Amino acid sequence: MSERNVLGGDLEQCGTDPVTGFHRDGTCTVGPHDAGLHAVCAVMTEEFLAHQRSVGNDLSTPRPEWSFPGLVPGDRWCVVAARWLQAYEAGVAAPVVLAATSERALDVVPLEALKSLSVDVPPDLRAWE
Repeated sequence: MSERNVLGGDLEQCGTDPVTGFHRDGTCTVGPHDAGLHAVCAVMTEEFLAHQRSVGNDLSTPRPEWSFPGLVPGDRWCVVAARWLQAYEAGVAAPVVLAATSERALDVVPLEALKSLSVDVPPDLRAWE
């Protein structure tokens, strides 16, 4: 069975340029092997990237040995739910694409926190309530 998004719908693609996801398939599908829970589809901002760098999670520097291009503001990336929550609590969380955020993010992050920084509007607004 495929994973659902935080609104209960089909999990949509997060990003393909660069290709994101724990499985590098463009989605924030977690599956059984992603212990880090790369579940939140976030749109990178300078503030979020700087915060992540300051807490030891450098998302800006390319790491070719891991097929990681380094991120810039505007890139969409599946981030670790706990890291996103850490940034949220610090007031620098990146915007979130709810339709592309795995429901597994809710194991760590409250839905209201994700909704407060959402940059997408669900097609069925009843899902928003």
